Amino acid sequence: MERLSLDQICKEAAGARDVPELRAFRDRMHGEFQRHLLFASPLEWNRDANAFHDAVIRRVIELSEQDYAAAHGAAPLPYAFLLFGSGGRGEQTLWSDQDNGLIYADPATPDEEAAAEGYFKGLAEKISLSLELAGYPPCSGNVICTNAKWRKSVTAYRQTIAGWLQEPDWENVRYLLIAADLRTVYGDPAFGEAVAEEFHAYVAAHPSMLEHLLHNTLHHKVSLGLFGQLIKERYGEDAGGVDVKYGAYIPIVNGIRLLAIEAGIRSTSTEERTLALIRGGHVEEEIGHDWLEALNLAFKLRSMTPYQIIDGRYNSRGKLTAEQLTKERISELKLCLRIGIELQKYVKRSVHHELEKGQ
Repeated sequence: MERLSLDQICKEAAGARDVPELRAFRDRMHGEFQRHLLFASPLEWNRDANAFHDAVIRRVIELSEQDYAAAHGAAPLPYAFLLFGSGGRGEQTLWSDQDNGLIYADPATPDEEAAAEGYFKGLAEKISLSLELAGYPPCSGNVICTNAKWRKSVTAYRQTIAGWLQEPDWENVRYLLIAADLRTVYGDPAFGEAVAEEFHAYVAAHPSMLEHLLHNTLHHKVSLGLFGQLIKERYGEDAGGVDVKYGAYIPIVNGIRLLAIEAGIRSTSTEERTLALIRGGHVEEEIGHDWLEALNLAFKLRSMTPYQIIDGRYNSRGKLTAEQLTKERISELKLCLRIGIELQKYVKRSVHHELEKGQ
């Protein structure tokens, strides 16, 4: 960062003595990052902001681990903490919520398994509560380490992924796409990599899975009408505004993720996935750079959406207000959305072409 020393910021987060101190530091840094957005490219800003989030989250986990171990002893098995959603992609806004999981080494005996389940259930509750105190609200979709679905041993995680793959109904495919963005933020990365391998190896061996993944991928439509008009919110306090998260950012993220899965690319960052698609010759350079331009704009606009602090936790509906839709913003938004529409068409053609090859 030009105006901020990112290394110094991350070191200060890592040195926080407790969660309240860490929360106060996070609050101060929000203003710094919002000012820095005026001077940095959104892609660069996103990388820096997410390095900061990672440092805060890691310190929350360390402090929670220390407190829990003081009362309940050391962890019975090695474990890792996973991020999903925007956290897994390294694309959190300053007010993102918790999308996370906990994974631990395989127990050797039934007694060890019971001990591990009990210990990590308690530790997950401690970490999640501490993250809330640090300002991260729990995931509204319950993709969180306190949910047993997202807290398992390595083998149990892999078995869960395998079950979803073998029964690819809408809900299971939704879970698979969530898991496709997993990233280890704390602990042994090999645990998360084993889960990712279960998913990627199956899709590589069964290309027909791409059809199931495609339906979910194209579920969120770009917020641009047939005649090039913005599709705006019609009712409520957001009336006249535009949903940047689900109308622009998510369609871009989803489309590039599926192309990366199809190409066997393991990166979880949308920027890194796009660059890997270009390097691997999976997409023409000019088209890939159009996608990066749309992603850059989506990051910028998403970071401008209003947020609130509710019960001490950061929240945002991910929508630009009617007042924010200046001539310049509308021009940027329409460019982003037009590229998003072309991306969705590209994804559909690419998957259908891949399926035809396999017939």
